[in-house]
Amino acid sequence: MLDLNFVRDHLPQVEEMLRRRGMDPNAVLKDFASIDVRRRQAITEAETMKARRNKASEEIAKLKKAGHDATAAMAETKELREQIQEREKVVVEFDGQLKEILAGIPNMPHVSVPVGHSAEENVEVRRWGSPPKFDFTPKPHWDLGPELGVLDLERAVKLTGARFAVYWDLGAKLERALANFMLDLHTREHGYTEVLPPFLVNSDSMYGTGQLPKFAADSFRVPHGEKDLWLIPTAEVPVTNLYRDEVLDSTRLPISLTTYTPCFRSEAGSYGKDVRGIIRQHQFQKVELVKFTRPEQSYDEHEKLTRNAETVLQKLGLHYRVVTLCTGDMGAAAAKTYDIEVWLPGQQVFREISSCSNFEAYQARRANIRHRPDGKNKPEFVHTLNGSGLAVGRTWVAIVENYQQADGSVVIPEALRQYVGAERIVAKKF
Repeated sequence: MLDLNFVRDHLPQVEEMLRRRGMDPNAVLKDFASIDVRRRQAITEAETMKARRNKASEEIAKLKKAGHDATAAMAETKELREQIQEREKVVVEFDGQLKEILAGIPNMPHVSVPVGHSAEENVEVRRWGSPPKFDFTPKPHWDLGPELGVLDLERAVKLTGARFAVYWDLGAKLERALANFMLDLHTREHGYTEVLPPFLVNSDSMYGTGQLPKFAADSFRVPHGEKDLWLIPTAEVPVTNLYRDEVLDSTRLPISLTTYTPCFRSEAGSYGKDVRGIIRQHQFQKVELVKFTRPEQSYDEHEKLTRNAETVLQKLGLHYRVVTLCTGDMGAAAAKTYDIEVWLPGQQVFREISSCSNFEAYQARRANIRHRPDGKNKPEFVHTLNGSGLAVGRTWVAIVENYQQADGSVVIPEALRQYVGAERIVAKKF
């Protein structure tokens, strides 16, 4: 979240930021200014009363020492104590209201982020490669997968419901191969440390990265005794929260972590979008990249992280483009986001396969992740970054559609063959 003092001192800029994100400042900020003034007034009144109480206490001590009656002074201190308690209750109430408002304010976009209202106003940064040429009409993966016997959506519906998938044989091996290939690439060549976190997290973790309270409807809640647990919507949640409420050694930064996990999203409000195939699933697998950096190095690390994710597509020979998201299309917690979009010839579209974001101190402030800069005693918030490196299911889709052959088979990219143990996927029924 944003710092309270920053919002107070830059309220017009915050209001303009909300408009640029396509939001109503009045609906987001509510009575922020009024509550903040009343809160500070209550704090001032409480401090004034505490000073009066301390002075009265000194007077009581003097009266008792002199053998005089201190009844009136004692009555005054009692009344002041009750009034102080009332003011402190008011402050706590206002603190809660301000925290709720602050939790709903999105991050301030970086100055380099284009202003726009929708995805149509995102700005293309670069492209890599070129789309494959076919002497036949390429098929989408939702036709190819079932024909090859490697993707089974009908049985997934029987097992669970819509927007789940079953992979068979080389389809399952390709999914696993992609995850291993990505993890090996990021750990061996890019210097990330692999971590395997829990796939269930508590509400504090969801709050720390900004999923709660705003996106509760998009997540799967699992009641557990007196507490709520949540199936992770992305590995960003548990990995970022590994350092919640900690002060990191500044010499360790940047810390670069990678992980492979399933992800679970209810996709509330997305019904009717991407319903065919496995583009938008309730469960999907992803390799995630997460960084913790000093503030002054975060944008250099953001560029590195994005390039690290791009390397996966380059080694697989997949055509893609990188776009900078505009203010109206960017996630609430992000200060800047690059989307990497892979070309899918069966659908004739570029499809997002990774979002690489710099959150600056927005998540770190919520999760209380700090470091102590050299020569300073006071800890400061780190900057957090993350991005998919990559979404495994969508990479699976890209390979199947881009490497399909006229005979209906799919060639395995050379970089994956040692992981899959095969050069080609051919039709096989189960």
